[in-house]
Amino acid sequence: MPDVPYIQPPKRICLTPPLKGVGGMVSFQHKLSRGVEQRGIEVTHDLADRPYQAVLVIGGTRHLTGLWSARRDGARIVQRLDGMNWLHRLSPQGLKHSLRAEYGNWLLAWVRSRLAQSVVYQSEFSRGWWERVHGPTPVANTVIYNGVDLVQYTPDGLHTRPADALRILLVEGSLAGGYESGLAAAVELAELLQGSAPDPTRPVELMIAGRIAAGLRDAWSARSRAPIRWAGLLPPEEIPALDRSAHLLYSADLNAACPNSVIEALACGLPVIAFDTGALPELLTPASGRIASYGGDPWKLDPPDISALAEAAADVLQNQPNYRQGARQRAEQAFSLDQMVDGYLQVLLEK
Repeated sequence: MPDVPYIQPPKRICLTPPLKGVGGMVSFQHKLSRGVEQRGIEVTHDLADRPYQAVLVIGGTRHLTGLWSARRDGARIVQRLDGMNWLHRLSPQGLKHSLRAEYGNWLLAWVRSRLAQSVVYQSEFSRGWWERVHGPTPVANTVIYNGVDLVQYTPDGLHTRPADALRILLVEGSLAGGYESGLAAAVELAELLQGSAPDPTRPVELMIAGRIAAGLRDAWSARSRAPIRWAGLLPPEEIPALDRSAHLLYSADLNAACPNSVIEALACGLPVIAFDTGALPELLTPASGRIASYGGDPWKLDPPDISALAEAAADVLQNQPNYRQGARQRAEQAFSLDQMVDGYLQVLLEK
């Protein structure tokens, strides 16, 4: 009887919890799933859909029993962490919102301390934050930056960058839940530059992409002394053209772990300005944008130093060719999608 050849079962991983809607985690799961499948590895989002070699917990999950069962059966449990919920403690959004935020923090910390066999942080800032609050990471850990498709997000392509104005872009998934302060800073920045624009013949305008309540949008349009264009919440495929249509991106998220809007802008050759909070000082190089001193304690939501931000913006606006080239180079160096996918697979499938 001839020998029956042994067929190696396909490699398979579980990405959980299944995510829908918009936002950084949803975008990450979609990009990682596609990249993993392109490498011939199957993906499931259901913990009960066995077998699989590893589980990547994207943040936290309520399905702790399923995680325990998967680990007991030999699957490797890896947790991806960004930051923690904190704005609700300083900018009250109601009891329900606060309870949900604190429960989310508890789930993240519990999986990190009890279930994860390896932890991937989105940035050095994120790792330092977790270890400062909850102590040293109890298992093997590493930092893997978010990645972007450098073919889809490119300086080359259609755009509507105005020749008769200087456009500052702000991109957020949602401008609510405590993130209104970033909108206020963006408006103040545009107003300050409006009075001292590096090129007096080209007025400064602010373009804002993201979900915002109609009443809040109308209120800001009425009070701002600089023109505001509201792009609304855009699908991912429209972001490259949007990034190419601006002169700089203002990253308004305070203490951000690794904002997708920043790496997408850099890939499109759009330089970035931001305050020196979160991971921004490690994401940006002097050639790809400018970091401004916050001027207070961002953890207490002290008023920021908008004049320092305006100085950074003026420098970027006056030196567009150099900064735009530096932005793309930074993305190619550190934020390719292939680099991100390979990094996660190495952690998930290591023996």
